[in-house]
Amino acid sequence: MSLNPCADAMLVELIPPDRIAAISHYSRDPGASSISMEVARRFAVNHGTAEEILALRPDLVIADSFTSPSTREAFARAGLKTLYLGWASTIDQSKAQVREIAAAVDAVPAGEAMLSRIDKAVTDAQTDRPLVPALLWIGGNTVSGGGTLLDEMMVKAGFSDHAAHYGLQNTGYLPIEHVVVDPPRVMLVPDQSGRDAGSRAAQMRGWALARARAKVHHARFERSLVNCGGPVIAKAMTRLAEVRREAGE
Repeated sequence: MSLNPCADAMLVELIPPDRIAAISHYSRDPGASSISMEVARRFAVNHGTAEEILALRPDLVIADSFTSPSTREAFARAGLKTLYLGWASTIDQSKAQVREIAAAVDAVPAGEAMLSRIDKAVTDAQTDRPLVPALLWIGGNTVSGGGTLLDEMMVKAGFSDHAAHYGLQNTGYLPIEHVVVDPPRVMLVPDQSGRDAGSRAAQMRGWALARARAKVHHARFERSLVNCGGPVIAKAMTRLAEVRREAGE
C-alpha cells in the first residue's frame, strides 16, 4: 500500500495491479498526481490514516519521511513493514529510490528496466548547444528554482533555469516584475485553460510580456511532469527535448 503519490507512480509500473492494495488519494488529484486519472481510477485509494491502513493489513506500507510520529508508532506497534521515502532533489537520488522500492516489492528486474529508460531519456535529451534561458511554471506564480530535481533536468536538457538566475532556490513565488524586466526565452507552462488563479496569472504574464514586446516561446509542460521523479523523469526529459526543438533552439 502506498501513501505517497511518487511511490504510486513507481508501483503502477513495477508490479501488477493486483499486488497494489491502495494508492495515495493524491493520485486522484490532477494537481498532485504523476499518473493519469485513467490509471489512478483503477485502484482503491487511501487517505493516509493509521486506522484504514491497519484495517487492511498490507504486507508493505510505503509512506514519506513527513509521516507523523504517532502514525509511525501505530505502524510499528502493529508490526507493519514500512518504507519511508525522503525527498529526491536530484536524478541520482530519485534513481536510488527506484532501486529501493523495486527491492522492497521484489521487482528488481522491473526496477532496472525503469532505470534504463530514465538513463536513455536523459542521454537522448542532452545537447552541446548553448543553454537556453527558461522558466518552468508549476502553477499560478509558482516556479521551480535552483537546487531541485526539475532544475537539474532542465540543465541536462539544455536549458538554464531562469528562476535560479533571478536568485530563487527551490520552489517559490516569482513576481511578474522579474519576468517582464528580464524575460526568459522559453516558458514551460502547465495546461491552464480554465478560469482559475493559475490561468489568470498566466494571462497577466502574457499581457505584460506582449506590452513589453518580449519574444518568449510558450510551451506546454503538463502538471503531472513536475510532481515526482522516478519514471516521470524519462517523460519529463523527453518533453524538454521536444520543447527545445519546437523553440528552434
